[in-house]
Amino acid sequence: MNYFRTAMLLAGLTALFMGVGFLVGGQSGALLALIVAAGMNFFAYWNSDRMVLSMHGAQEIDERIAPDLFRMVRELANRAGLPMPKVYLMDNPQPNAFATGRNPEHAAVAATTGLLNSLTREEVAGVIAHELAHIKSYDTLTMTITATFAGAISMLANFALFFGGSRDNNGMGIIGRLALMILAPIAAMIVQMAISRTREYAADRLGGQIVGQPLHLASALE
Repeated sequence: MNYFRTAMLLAGLTALFMGVGFLVGGQSGALLALIVAAGMNFFAYWNSDRMVLSMHGAQEIDERIAPDLFRMVRELANRAGLPMPKVYLMDNPQPNAFATGRNPEHAAVAATTGLLNSLTREEVAGVIAHELAHIKSYDTLTMTITATFAGAISMLANFALFFGGSRDNNGMGIIGRLALMILAPIAAMIVQMAISRTREYAADRLGGQIVGQPLHLASALE
């Protein structure tokens, strides 16, 4: 059910993006919007993991640098039936972790020093299991596509305001473009949040199964 809902929400984002393109440039605009979306998602598919890790200043580690974290990830990945992901550490006092990568074979898990220092070992394992659940369910790819669409819709809506077609050269056209600029990004954000919430709930359930102690995950998320 979660996968069906996610697919429907992604389809809604695609339709919204093409709809904005149609309002900007008619059928040609809708087709161009589809081509642009495909290009952006192709780029995000191959490069988003490196961009995210670089943005957070994450450094790849091995068993010599952080043996406890590395072994924990390896053990939990084995339980989840996943290939060993790359492991990254971020020098940040805020407790945080995330997963990235286009598929389980090209995935990475990153954690902050704040997470390792502020939580118990069992709670850290719960958080890592949650991130591995995202990898196993291909949520990292889904959220990359969602974020790309949401950003593109906002960009296209702003373009529509300033470069609307000639058919909009009247009062209603200006009002329509203003409404488009305001409502389209809001709609995209709502859909993005709905997809994120759906995938987070699913990752909580699967993460609890992976770690074997759901209460540790619940404690870490408090």
